[in-house]
Amino acid sequence: MVYVVDDDADMRESLCWLLRTVGLSATAFASARDFLGAFHPSGPSCVILDVRMPGTSGLELLEEMTRRNWRSPVLFVTAYADVPMAVRAMKSGAVEFIEKPFNGQALLEKVQQAIRDDAERLNRDAATETVRSRLESLTDKEKEVLQLIQEGRPNKEIAAMLTITPRAVEMRRAGLMKKLNARSLPELMRMTLGTDANSATSSI
Repeated sequence: MVYVVDDDADMRESLCWLLRTVGLSATAFASARDFLGAFHPSGPSCVILDVRMPGTSGLELLEEMTRRNWRSPVLFVTAYADVPMAVRAMKSGAVEFIEKPFNGQALLEKVQQAIRDDAERLNRDAATETVRSRLESLTDKEKEVLQLIQEGRPNKEIAAMLTITPRAVEMRRAGLMKKLNARSLPELMRMTLGTDANSATSSI
């Protein structure tokens, strides 16, 4: 879904028509207020914002989206661009800043790329949430072993640190790998390191 927010009715209609010519779904809003009351993306999406609008501007709308943790990519279009405005837009998280009049094909390519990027983000978020859910299913003893594995400790050292047998370490490791659906140690490390998903072990 592509959301178009522009106070110019002709521009809204033109953009929606252009987007639909390549099979994209599009919905339009005449103001930031209308958009904020209706934005509920259920899949990959992006937002095309006009910079200058009565009431809440496009830049102010993007900043409000950031406060609400709405992460759909935002593309700005404007007929009145200046450097400070462009800098503020990019610092606020916009992925593109496009001046009117714009090339329709170029805009479509940027929109399609933004939607692909959003789809990848959603897939990453879903994978991270899956790992987080699986981590919560681990026992405290399994979490303890996992944290030491993440630190690069071998089984014998883990056993000594926890005052248990190497066999007990192997059993806990096998149990946590089964619950996390990790088929190898490298996969386990990729799954649980470098993301927020391993926060479940931080209190151990």
